[in-house]
Amino acid sequence: MKKYFLFVIYVFAFSLVVQASEPAIWSVNTRTEVLKGDAKGVSIDENGTITLAPRLNELFNTGQSYIWSSAADAAGNVYLGTGSDGKIFRVDASGKGTLFYDSSELNVSALALGSRGELYAGTSPDGKVYRIDASGAASVFFDPKEKYIWSLAVLNDGSLAVGTGENGRIYKVSSANAAPESSLLFDTSETHIISMAVDRKGNLYAGTDANGLVLRFAPDGKPFALLDSPLREIHDLTIGADGSVYALALGEAVSTTKPAEAAASPTPDGGGTVSIEKSNPMQPEQPAKSRYDLTGAKSAVYRILPDGGSNVLWNSATIAGFSINVNQSGNGVLLGTSDKGRIYNITDDGRETLVLQSNENQISTMTAAGRNLYATSSNQGKLFRFGAETVAEGSYESAVLDAKAVASWGRIWWRSTGGVQLQTRSGNTEKPNETWSDWSAAYTEAKNAQISSPNAKYLQWRAILRSSSGISNLGEVNVSFLARNIAPEILSIQILPTNVGLAANPPVQIDPNIETSGLDPQIFGIPSIAIAPRRLYQRGATSLQWTAEDRNGDKLKYAVYYRETGDASFKLLRDDLTENFYTIDGQSLADGRYIFRITVNDSLSNPVNQTLSGERTSEPVNIDNTAPVVSAVGNAQISGDRARVVFEATDAASYLSNAEYSIDGGEWQTVYSEDGISDGQKERYTIDTVLRNQGEYSITLRVFDANGNAGNARILVKR
Repeated sequence: MKKYFLFVIYVFAFSLVVQASEPAIWSVNTRTEVLKGDAKGVSIDENGTITLAPRLNELFNTGQSYIWSSAADAAGNVYLGTGSDGKIFRVDASGKGTLFYDSSELNVSALALGSRGELYAGTSPDGKVYRIDASGAASVFFDPKEKYIWSLAVLNDGSLAVGTGENGRIYKVSSANAAPESSLLFDTSETHIISMAVDRKGNLYAGTDANGLVLRFAPDGKPFALLDSPLREIHDLTIGADGSVYALALGEAVSTTKPAEAAASPTPDGGGTVSIEKSNPMQPEQPAKSRYDLTGAKSAVYRILPDGGSNVLWNSATIAGFSINVNQSGNGVLLGTSDKGRIYNITDDGRETLVLQSNENQISTMTAAGRNLYATSSNQGKLFRFGAETVAEGSYESAVLDAKAVASWGRIWWRSTGGVQLQTRSGNTEKPNETWSDWSAAYTEAKNAQISSPNAKYLQWRAILRSSSGISNLGEVNVSFLARNIAPEILSIQILPTNVGLAANPPVQIDPNIETSGLDPQIFGIPSIAIAPRRLYQRGATSLQWTAEDRNGDKLKYAVYYRETGDASFKLLRDDLTENFYTIDGQSLADGRYIFRITVNDSLSNPVNQTLSGERTSEPVNIDNTAPVVSAVGNAQISGDRARVVFEATDAASYLSNAEYSIDGGEWQTVYSEDGISDGQKERYTIDTVLRNQGEYSITLRVFDANGNAGNARILVKR
């Protein structure tokens, strides 16, 4: 029985926190993640199982940058239309390739074989259609006066369908040098006719740009739209044995307007570096999308059924498909992509298998001749043949693990059948290069192999599969490691305004059984994010709040120290804090200028001999608990119903900030110092006011310093 395994990268034991004192497990265990690695001679099925791949044989290198079109005849010859020199090559069944025709245009963008073995070639730009006989002699067969000849198809009556751009016209050409006007089959409202195909009944199918239509033309020439894709371009069409039409649609980002532009716009391959992070079950997962949801899709594969219905078999937001061909099994299609030059199998029920990966940038066309399947690549333009024969040996290289710090490697273990061996290598650059260690000797003990690669920040493993031991496949691979402890840091210290205190909000209640289980509380829906303290008025308070970071994810403990600017050493104010804030009773410190130091250590997560610490000092802070001294200067000056009084205010520890006065306990009114700004340690204030009635008045001045301390004085005035 064939064994299947899942492939994903996760932190073992339900999102285990990666801490310096605790080993972490890197487990490759989902198909999505295993596709980020490099498959060299191996296939990856829909369940993530790695097996040996079909053999991919390079038959011929054109020496050209791009192969835009291909066709195969009954004798096993494959014709290749290239760019950007506009050459056509013929490769015979033995793999011998020769230059067949050298056109005067830049690109041979379409090829089709006639009923008598003649080859039709469409060129771009300034497109023409050439007819080339078996000897390579060519003549202009049709000149539609169009810029692009994108597609060609031979109809059942022997005539040639020609798809063009930039006017989106389809011509039906029955004889050489036919006039474009008399050969026009249909003038669409589209810009380009990118792809065409003919079924056994003689129906012509055309894929368009820029509205992503699939049109069907009956033998009488009447058009009918079968599909209107939300993606821009129908790049390729192929006909299934049951009459189904398979269509490859491309989104705006990879749509073809000129052949050279398609290969000049490579798409992300999804590979890179894997980091072991603490997962967050409270973070909502991205909802799984239906394959019918093409929002953000770069490419999609449709199946249009004989009854006219259509299904989306596959789509991807990261992979750009460039060619499709009916699978010889009769179930779905093969898809050639720019994703590491890969070929995927897409079944009619939407299952996706990575068949093989080439060493090229792009699989630009695919065609079949008998039992042989041919694929062409672009940049460089090469021809390959593949089929049922599998390779004797293949390898898979994982994505690179980023341990976040130099790590000690533990053991590697995996599940497999047949001849499978693993190797590892390590280094301190994100991408493997000449500075990395060599691949280790092969690990053969699947359950208990000690990793021999040097300690480093990054690690990669490679699996080697061989057919000599029967059917070989590889399942889950696990790596244990212990990252070097990194000292925590205090990133910043914030001093809140005087009189603002901080108080902890009630903590989230956690079941004691969870706390003692060692499991992450987030698994049970308990958030791990610290709740910010609430602010409240507290007379004389000086509050400190800080941010800290630990690259290992350790639990942290803090201490607060202080010294007056003239002191030689810091004194401990509070230790064993687990919260990142502290409120000081300002009245417990004498007036003066102070500096605070916050220290942090990771002792809660590490043994004593591995505990590391960090610290940061604050900017100087003024502690001022003494109110300003306010006094009246002389006596009030009375003139009619007006009174003038003068006050003087001083502050020993800070500067004065504002003042206000009140008459007979009434509303407070702002008064400015005589120099216009209250900003010194000594200021004079003059109050001019109207006393409307005879009698005695009480005038009070209240003055505040920068720390919110207030002093006042009163003077009695008689009118």
